[in-house]
Amino acid sequence: MLAVSVNHIRKSYGKKQPIVALDDISFDVGKGELFGLIGPDGAGKTTLFRILTTLLLADSGSAQVDGFDVQKDYKAIRSRVGYMPGRFSLYPDLTVEENLSFFATIFNTTIKENYDLIHDIYVQIEPFKDRRAGKLSGGMKQKLALSCALIHRPSVLFLDEPTTGVDALSRKEFWEMLRKLNEQGISILVSTPYMDEADLCDRVALVQHGSILSIDTPQQIVNGFSYPMKAVKSPNMLQLMKNLQRESFVKDVYPFGEYHHVVLQDAPAIAALQNFVDDHKEEQVQWRDAEPSIEDCFIALMKNT
Repeated sequence: MLAVSVNHIRKSYGKKQPIVALDDISFDVGKGELFGLIGPDGAGKTTLFRILTTLLLADSGSAQVDGFDVQKDYKAIRSRVGYMPGRFSLYPDLTVEENLSFFATIFNTTIKENYDLIHDIYVQIEPFKDRRAGKLSGGMKQKLALSCALIHRPSVLFLDEPTTGVDALSRKEFWEMLRKLNEQGISILVSTPYMDEADLCDRVALVQHGSILSIDTPQQIVNGFSYPMKAVKSPNMLQLMKNLQRESFVKDVYPFGEYHHVVLQDAPAIAALQNFVDDHKEEQVQWRDAEPSIEDCFIALMKNT
């Protein structure tokens, strides 16, 4: 049985000039899978999660979570899923322990009954159990929200941009926690605008403007990048980009860290790039080999749609 099945979901906002949030979205997530929705703000990730957690109705299409229809069986779904929205939504005036006890009570359980599931997470915030949730740091709020989403032992966990706005160390710790939860059999769907987090998922869907650009394992998506690519830099990066954009052997060029990534038309174009570098020695142009990443694939797919 699938953890999630989405079939031709459409959703728009507004009547006079509707804004399309989801445009014929379809995909499946297997039981026990850690599945990522990767895309920028406005791609439709939050709208999709709200539909799958029965908080929003789609205009058309259907979806099932844990075998239950999101419209007909919404009560059954709400008892089986955990949902951590992108914005911190716990009660800021309640303490850490009070928030957790409250959510346990809603699902007719106790902290003690499911403590084994949240132990590795909660133990990090337990020293602050008497602190009001609104006074916690970003990373601590994140851990508390995850604990509350897990306290009823859900079969499917939805996490909407859980690492946005937290420091790099907290991001790393959070993904380590997700992998441990996934190893316990919980199916996890996580959305993120951070392309580097795609490699931490079993499979990913790259989304933009309410459409899916590609679905596969991160490695298979990268393997599908079929053009040679190099990294180029010089002291004057803006002029370098302008010069490269005029060259016929260049398919695309865009900033990537301290370099520009140059996507070439074909393998023979590598020699043309070398000639370009030789012709611009006075501009101190340097180049090196570059391996495509998920971000490079996303840019290529986005420009081809």
